[in-house]
Amino acid sequence: MEVNGYKIEPNAELPNAELTGTYLSLVNLTKANLTGANLTGADLTAANLYGATMQEAQSSGANLTGSRLSNANLTNANLMKATFYSADLTGADLTGANLAGANLFYANLTNANLTNANLTGADLRSVNLTNTNLTGATMPDGTIHD
Repeated sequence: MEVNGYKIEPNAELPNAELTGTYLSLVNLTKANLTGANLTGADLTAANLYGATMQEAQSSGANLTGSRLSNANLTNANLMKATFYSADLTGADLTGANLAGANLFYANLTNANLTNANLTGADLRSVNLTNTNLTGATMPDGTIHD
């Protein structure tokens, strides 16, 4: 599959790709390199991003409902107001990620790393936080987690 001149496939090399507002529902981007990519407002509903590298990606307002992001690297990613409803983020690295206002309702964050992440105003209802590292994270109410 090709979108905006980019090959969308497992192990794809898409650093700094411009994918703003694109429809990528159900795509398979397993272990893709999306470092610094712009996915602002993109629709990634039920996408497979297992093990993808999305460091410093711009994904504010993106729809990741039901997506598989287990073992993904999302360090320092901008995920403001992104929707992760029922998404699988098991073992994901979200160190320093900006999740302000994000919808994480029913997401699975088991064994995820949210060290120093910004969760201000995020919806964490029914989220699985088993063994999740929240050290230094700014919680939805603005407090800093110990």
